Amino acid sequence: MINRRNVLRAGTAGALGAEMVASQSPPAAATPPPDVAERVSRRDWELLDQALSSRSTLYRPGDSGYPPLALPFNHRYAGIRPAGIVACGTTRDVSTVVRWARTVGLPAVPRSGPGHNYAGYSATTGLLLNMARMKSIDSTPVPGPRSRTRTYGRIKVVHDAGTVTVGAGVTNGDLHPLLEDRGMFVPTGRCPTVGVAGLVLGGGIGFSDKMFGLTCDRLVSTTVVLADGDVVEASQNSHSDLFWGCRGGAGNNFGVNTSFTFQYERFQGDVGFYRLNWSLDSALPVMAAAQRIAVDTLHDKRFHLRVGMGTHGHTSDEIRANAGVNAIGQYYGDLAELRDILAPLLAIGTADERAANDASVREVTPGEASVLLSATTPVQQFAAKSAVLTSRTLLTDDQVAAAAEHLLEWPGSDNEDGAGFAMFALGGEINQVPPDATAFVHRDAVFILAAETSWADYDPPRVATANLHWLPEFYHAIFGGTPPPHSYQNFPDPTLKDWRRAYYGANYDRLVRVNRTYDPTNFFSYPQAIGT
Repeated sequence: MINRRNVLRAGTAGALGAEMVASQSPPAAATPPPDVAERVSRRDWELLDQALSSRSTLYRPGDSGYPPLALPFNHRYAGIRPAGIVACGTTRDVSTVVRWARTVGLPAVPRSGPGHNYAGYSATTGLLLNMARMKSIDSTPVPGPRSRTRTYGRIKVVHDAGTVTVGAGVTNGDLHPLLEDRGMFVPTGRCPTVGVAGLVLGGGIGFSDKMFGLTCDRLVSTTVVLADGDVVEASQNSHSDLFWGCRGGAGNNFGVNTSFTFQYERFQGDVGFYRLNWSLDSALPVMAAAQRIAVDTLHDKRFHLRVGMGTHGHTSDEIRANAGVNAIGQYYGDLAELRDILAPLLAIGTADERAANDASVREVTPGEASVLLSATTPVQQFAAKSAVLTSRTLLTDDQVAAAAEHLLEWPGSDNEDGAGFAMFALGGEINQVPPDATAFVHRDAVFILAAETSWADYDPPRVATANLHWLPEFYHAIFGGTPPPHSYQNFPDPTLKDWRRAYYGANYDRLVRVNRTYDPTNFFSYPQAIGT
């Protein structure tokens, strides 16, 4: 999406990031009244520290381990500083922490991994539960008639080959090596540092979701620490309403999830891969062809596509020179079939572009594909808006032209991730699930569109302001005053007005009922939390 680099760059951390973004930060995800944190005595903190096992650690401001854990992935929210951080190592310690926080009156907010939440909802001025130590990955094969084997071109897939249980600190990057090392696969996202917990709780899109479903569709069970500190195992057969809500209801709404069990597949063979690039001059034919292909292959679960346009740079000349259109994806089938599907796209562009794009279509192992398809979400500071596109709301030529024109008016920044939009194709197994079967309601979509802008920690404040003004203008240039009614809950937008229906549609009322059952006092709360 936009201009992505495959290696995560280290952002400016510590005091610099906090000072530069404090004025840009919206309200904290969980903000106690000003006097609450001060009322928590030193003795209270000591009691918490003493109650933790040796596998967990409490950090307070001033401790050497505090700054890197306090900093969220999106440095836009670095000014939100927790009163304390517990690096949690066990579910029992999570339960202890939740009970303590409730007793002293501090909000408790979980963060898996670096805290990628786009809207900063994994930041807090209360107590932060950092789950990164909970990294266990345990697999259980399921031999016999429960598994089924199918061949797709050069690859053989054993469906439902077993289950894998992962801790809440496991990231996409932790799971991807299973492809290379053990031939096992769970559908995950493309950003290696994103926590699987946040991914699955909000749905979970990636480059294998049409074939195997969303990450939340592969969930078998999850361990949840509730607001009163009790621990439950949610599945189809136990706490089924909570299990339903955990599959697409977004994180930190019902409790703290400490582990997840998924069905996994087993792979043998190769997949098709492609990476196509054009100048911005080809925006109209590329977007038209890509959308036709997505509609034509909506029910073909073997074909996966992400298409977008973007740019980066600081000056107008750099922004114009770097602007382009791109498409990337994979295919579970013969390479000749993939070339036939991509033919309309491969025919677009200059002779050099066509030659390079044609050469990019090749067979790779599933493990190689996971590396080639991986990319980070924007680093340092960024903002995003999303839309769920159905067959009735696909982009017209006029909308694409407006987007391309407005892209060239981007104010620029020193963040090489730049700005633009990407469209992630859905369909296949995703759309075979009824919209009320899980909390993830977007089961008739063709694409999820994400529009983003980014700026660097060391950019002056006027650059951040200009970027934050540009993004809604860019979104409006595409959709006008009547954008599509639905948005993706894992790309939360703090400026979205009717977020309840946009994220959850007709499922929102049931989510509220689940929330009232498991968290009746809204202990786990943030500006776009269920029930607020």
